[in-house]
Amino acid sequence: MASTQQVTGGAILIAIYAAVILFFVIRGALRTKNISDYAVGNFNFSPLFVGLSLAAAMTSAATFVINPGLIAAYGLSGALSFGIVFPIASLISLVVLTKSFRRHGTNVKALTLASWIGTRYNSKGYALFIGFLSVLLITFIVLILVAITKVMSQSLNISESWMLFFVVAFVFGYMMFGGANSMVYTNTLQAIVMVIVAVILISSGYPYLKDGLFAFFDKLATVNPDLVKPTNPGSPLFRDFFEIIFAQIIVGVAVVCQPHIITKSLLLKKESDVNRYLVSAVIIQALFYSVVFTGLYARLTFPDLASNGKPLGIDGIIPAYVVQVFSQGWVAIGIGLIVVLGLISAGLSTIEGLIQSLSTTITSDIIKPLIRKQATTDRNYIMINRIVIFGMALVSFLAARSQLLHPNLSVAIFAQNGVYSFFSIAFVPIVFGIFLKSTTRNTALTGSISALLVYFLVYYLFPWLIRTAGISLGFFDKYFIGKVQNPAIAAATAITVSVLISLVVFYLSRKPTPEKEKLTGNIA
Repeated sequence: MASTQQVTGGAILIAIYAAVILFFVIRGALRTKNISDYAVGNFNFSPLFVGLSLAAAMTSAATFVINPGLIAAYGLSGALSFGIVFPIASLISLVVLTKSFRRHGTNVKALTLASWIGTRYNSKGYALFIGFLSVLLITFIVLILVAITKVMSQSLNISESWMLFFVVAFVFGYMMFGGANSMVYTNTLQAIVMVIVAVILISSGYPYLKDGLFAFFDKLATVNPDLVKPTNPGSPLFRDFFEIIFAQIIVGVAVVCQPHIITKSLLLKKESDVNRYLVSAVIIQALFYSVVFTGLYARLTFPDLASNGKPLGIDGIIPAYVVQVFSQGWVAIGIGLIVVLGLISAGLSTIEGLIQSLSTTITSDIIKPLIRKQATTDRNYIMINRIVIFGMALVSFLAARSQLLHPNLSVAIFAQNGVYSFFSIAFVPIVFGIFLKSTTRNTALTGSISALLVYFLVYYLFPWLIRTAGISLGFFDKYFIGKVQNPAIAAATAITVSVLISLVVFYLSRKPTPEKEKLTGNIA
């Protein structure tokens, strides 16, 4: 429980922070006249600001709060997965995919990922299909709400249900008006705070590291020998190198195929800004990814994963660590308050991008094509967008409250199930559309549908076959015998299968060139 000084200081700091965010929201709202302004803005943004905004959007509360909690529970195996393999794969994918995606998106003036896919394959139906599936990303909003609520409730000693209500009302309320014009600046502010906090959290383990890395691992081994092994058979996520390396490489490459990440480059007005944008984003993002190692410090702080005799859930470990470590003396309390602000910033930066991109997708790619005759003015679409955000707020609140009361290991599992299924479906149309110029709609749609079917078959049918029907699936058996499934297994399988199927369809549907036709005629 936070001290009186921590609660008072935290309340004052959060109030100031909220006021600064509202300043940028009001400033951006005054320039937002239509749904295009809301989606990609009408300011000439600095590439550095957009790069910081991207890094902040990619770094959710999962990176600063949830994933370190999993690493605290399962040790080095989790650190390898979330701290090394996944970051390398995602950063390389970000650089490779961004330039080509932006070039096409700028040419067709795409506002969303769904509209990019729709124009790339000249199919309004395909855009509508992706638009509907984008709703799966609400699960990620739920994860962030849970993380922010955990941090703030422990810092201010307020019940989680009431804190969740306040967070939802504030964040969704200001996102009804801000959009891209304000989000770049709020994300930049949040990224700056997060940089400071990342350095503080990474260095907070000095007391454990001062005797050297080997001594640090010895301390972890004393708590539990499995914490220093590269694989952890007793965990539900890091049992072998297939989960830790192969699955995380595929997930890391595909994670960029989310609306709030890959569409960020559309905020740039000039092609010459892209390199500076990517350099700033990659450097800052690499620093943010390193925060997950804080989970190892947290495990040494709470060897039995309990505080004051009460068990800490996975999602509550890092908030408890911050309150515990930064509680002695005014200087430590001040640093702790900045850390709390950084954890909140990590959540807000991503949730802003998700609300903005998802509400724009629902408005532009689902509602607009269906009621084009009934709503023809920019003002009407802005109002519809705000109604959509209100609906998202209601659904997110109910789902987040359920996760707070009845988590299945961690809210990360709930969120990953939605997010991983979505980018599995979006992977083929984006990657094939960028690198295989002659890809047809049928090829891309085959990839999306096969990924959709394979993902949910693996995640829901395979466990039933193994646990209930008693049917062995060989290689997959060990991943589905427990109560918790790893969404990365389903995602890696779905992406691999969909890519292979789509490649077969792509090569079978290619039209022969005149040279091939002539050669075929000669042979005949």
